[in-house]
Amino acid sequence: MTNLRSLSARAQKRPLWRVSGQQKKGFSTSSRRYSYADTVPNLKIGAHTKVLFQGFTGRQATANVQESLAWGTKIVGGVKPGTEGEHLGLPVFPSAQEKAKPDASAIYVPGNQTAKAIEEAIEAEIPLIVAVAEHVPIHDLLRIHSILNTQSKTRLVGANCPGIISAIGKCRIGFQPLPCFSPGKIGIVAKSGTLSYESVASTTRAGLGQSLCISMGGDVLAGTNFVDALKIFENDPDTEGIVLVGEIGGTAEIDAAEWIKDYNRRTTNPKPIMALVGGLHAPPGRIMGHAGAWTAVGEPDAESKYQALERAGAVMVNHPEKFGEGMKNLLNSRTRDRNAMPTSAPNQKRGLHTMRRVSVAKTQDMFPSKQTRSLFIKQFQALDMLKEKSISVQEASPSGSDIFLTLTIDRTALSPCIIASSVADFAPSKTSRFPFAYSATGISSGEGPIIRSIASHLQLPESTHKNLAELVQALWQIFKEKEAYLLEVRVNPSAEGSLEVRGARFGFDDAAFRSSGRQEEVHRLRNPAEEVQEEVEAEKDGIVYVKLQGEGSIGTLVNGAGLAMNTVDALTIHGGHCANFLDTGGKATSETVKSSFRIITSDTRVKAIFVNIFGGLTRCDMIAEGIIMAFRDLKMSVPVVVRLRGTNEEAGQKMIAESGLPLHAFDSFEGAAKKVISLAGGKPSN
Repeated sequence: MTNLRSLSARAQKRPLWRVSGQQKKGFSTSSRRYSYADTVPNLKIGAHTKVLFQGFTGRQATANVQESLAWGTKIVGGVKPGTEGEHLGLPVFPSAQEKAKPDASAIYVPGNQTAKAIEEAIEAEIPLIVAVAEHVPIHDLLRIHSILNTQSKTRLVGANCPGIISAIGKCRIGFQPLPCFSPGKIGIVAKSGTLSYESVASTTRAGLGQSLCISMGGDVLAGTNFVDALKIFENDPDTEGIVLVGEIGGTAEIDAAEWIKDYNRRTTNPKPIMALVGGLHAPPGRIMGHAGAWTAVGEPDAESKYQALERAGAVMVNHPEKFGEGMKNLLNSRTRDRNAMPTSAPNQKRGLHTMRRVSVAKTQDMFPSKQTRSLFIKQFQALDMLKEKSISVQEASPSGSDIFLTLTIDRTALSPCIIASSVADFAPSKTSRFPFAYSATGISSGEGPIIRSIASHLQLPESTHKNLAELVQALWQIFKEKEAYLLEVRVNPSAEGSLEVRGARFGFDDAAFRSSGRQEEVHRLRNPAEEVQEEVEAEKDGIVYVKLQGEGSIGTLVNGAGLAMNTVDALTIHGGHCANFLDTGGKATSETVKSSFRIITSDTRVKAIFVNIFGGLTRCDMIAEGIIMAFRDLKMSVPVVVRLRGTNEEAGQKMIAESGLPLHAFDSFEGAAKKVISLAGGKPSN
């Protein structure tokens, strides 16, 4: 496979990985300068790809292997630690380093075991690792990325993603719903699983099919990003058009926009690119289902991402069902342009109007409202943690001389990062980012380069450097010891050169507790009685529910965080007013549907409910049965509009239509949106 020499600016030599003061060798044996970016070509899977399964004998892996084998994927066996034998007629190996010599490994173990399995596959120098589990602790992944960045053999896809699939090569590494896929010409890269399935189904219905579909995943730290995928699609002869599905959180979409702008500038008749960004109407400061679906200080919001992609030349849509016909039109135009032998790269927009522009409020404070799927402690608790580290603390109101420090995660550098700003709104001109290695030990020194750089940016006198180093070191200790992902402090420098912390907001990774049983003492600081009770009740059933403010009259019930964000966006764009965001999870069941209805109808504002389900892992007829049963059991009177797409969609739609209940079945989003808006007493936009 051709080596892509220009894949990344991170091609410099990386330091060796250090753990607990012990030096561990880098995993690559190459003597040349190496880079994780060298592994991007490993994403081009196909009929040749030999796949190993880690967690091979588990229930989910077994079912997945059986489906994938029947589809045509070349699976060579699996791993069960310490065991040799046979499963499904394939060999079982005691470790990933034994015998099989695979091209890829599918990791099917729980979130608390995922990092260990990934490390084992890296040590075996397996070219591609696909990690599907969610709730992998963030600090486990920070450690994994510190390892990945020392080598040039292994590429990671995930975690928290459906995987990667070649429809042409019949190679599935993940749990994507196979009935949606057909061999074809569209490359798809997405953060959201359900939105990627919708995109696949749309291109299948349009007769275009797919070449390669890559999931970026919904975690804070992604092993493969949009630019990595775009580079593969650019050089892939099977890919003629590209679909990109983004959402709030991080800067990956902005990086993709810069790449697209450069690609269009340097390419005659470039491949058409279409895109969608979820979370245009997500409330500021909330985590919207995916662990990475939140906007940190200094990060662009969804509207900024939308505008950047549009300016770069991507055709923007408001719903994934528009990708199929839209891409067909763009490909036809590209063929005409090619036949006309253009002298410069064409404008891809070509008048395809797909989205009514809506102004989105940009209200992001330093300390925004509480989030879910994480743990934010109270300010006094955060200040107490700093006092325990001998940091000078005095809670006080903001003043014009305050400076602001945040220790968080840089999603591009895939490492910890200090953000320093002289203004509360973190205006770009007043803000700088200082990423550093997760294994770094020198950030506390007053003479260290990071401390000097932060002090220089904030224009702090040399007399403050020692206190600044002590504060940064205290934040770093709390970050690692208690598995934080966001530590924000408001600091006031005195005329004598001291630094006093006046305000703080600390956020911790709840996956460390939920999946791994770590950080129980931090988790005990949570007081659910002070939270929104509907959100707490939903959490008990594995449902992510966010109560939206305002005049919301439409309740939403959706399977998948990305699809749930897009549903709120699209209904709002059509003139509706949503009362909530609700993600049942990728595997909606009759019980989760029933619990969801109960929570939604407890909101007296709700006049109609919109159920938007893509039946991928779960069949539409099973979902329809669950909706009908829940409707009857709860004796509901609120009208419900149901849009079912995916596996067995016709059977599910028929069951809804023939139920005799006030349920309205649709397959088209446009039709369903107009119906639910009118039932809720609104007037759909044209």
